[in-house]
Amino acid sequence: MPRNQFQRMVFAFLTVLVTVHAYVFYSLYVVNGSTFMSLNEGATGVLDAIHKQGGVLMFGRMMPIWAVILIEFVCAYCLEVIMGSPLSFKLASRVFNPTKNHPMHFETAIICATVGLMCPAMSFLAAWFYYPYYEGFCIWTLLANWLKLICFNFPFAYFSQLFFIQPLIRSIFSFLFRKDIKAREEQIQKKGKQRSHDEIEAIQDIFNRMDEIKLEVKEEIIKEMER
Repeated sequence: MPRNQFQRMVFAFLTVLVTVHAYVFYSLYVVNGSTFMSLNEGATGVLDAIHKQGGVLMFGRMMPIWAVILIEFVCAYCLEVIMGSPLSFKLASRVFNPTKNHPMHFETAIICATVGLMCPAMSFLAAWFYYPYYEGFCIWTLLANWLKLICFNFPFAYFSQLFFIQPLIRSIFSFLFRKDIKAREEQIQKKGKQRSHDEIEAIQDIFNRMDEIKLEVKEEIIKEMER
């Protein structure tokens, strides 16, 4: 888990990097793959169909897949750093206290809050990005497309972040900053319990609480054996 601004930026970068590629694949292959194939007869696959039509329709023109990924990455990264990460922590803190609740509950709450914030926000941007401007513009059509994108994206966002993306990113992050994490864990053991006031302190409380839970479990096992 990130413990300072630099680590938060790295954590957000890794998260968005994996997430954007997963979403582009989901959108092009799972949601719209059959449409691309039907519009481009003779295509051997979805990627071939996209190449035949000259790319993906974005901003009313055909753009290559790499440009689509780059644009979505920049937008998603800015949203994650400015809105997703800080607000998700505040929302999770209203329900769970890292010093009292199990760390897994607090981390799960942060993931759920992030999905609840980022999915509608990115779907709103996507509604503008992929709007068929060649047919004219209508605000009701835009809002309808936004709602449709949320319905498509939210289930995928929730389950992929909770069960795949976030566990993967946390494993990678723990490996990259393993020395710093170990040093911080030693400092945590020397501090007393206090209510966390920001994300860095909350993460410290999480690791502290994890150590306490392990000790409590060991003590319970020892008591049971003595009986």
